[in-house]
Amino acid sequence: MFVNKMIAEKRRYKQYKARVKQLPANYLTAIEALERYFMHFGPGDGDNLVSMLEDLADLFEQSVADQTPIREVVGDDPVEFADEFLRNYPEGQWIQREQRRLITAIDNATGTATGTDSPRGQEQ
Repeated sequence: MFVNKMIAEKRRYKQYKARVKQLPANYLTAIEALERYFMHFGPGDGDNLVSMLEDLADLFEQSVADQTPIREVVGDDPVEFADEFLRNYPEGQWIQREQRRLITAIDNATGTATGTDSPRGQEQ
């Protein structure tokens, strides 16, 4: 079962890479930069990461079709765009796990339970 899941994720990732290779050079450069950022800060789980990348490919393919300039897609601050995009895929992000771990440790150390599962800035 685990091996089948890994094979399926790898197949989806290869399909994603084939899709983005079809983009115009400047869009490809932009999406590869975002992908690199997402590999560091995005979901650690392969399935969630590939889903996020597929959605990113959808966005860029649609932008090409609509002739939307890259700056209109990502705005003036690409980091802000990337972080906002990542907020849609919180499942499996290592930073959120570590934020929860830190909150829990401090709560335990001080005897104050906050009763929240959400990391800082992610209150629901």
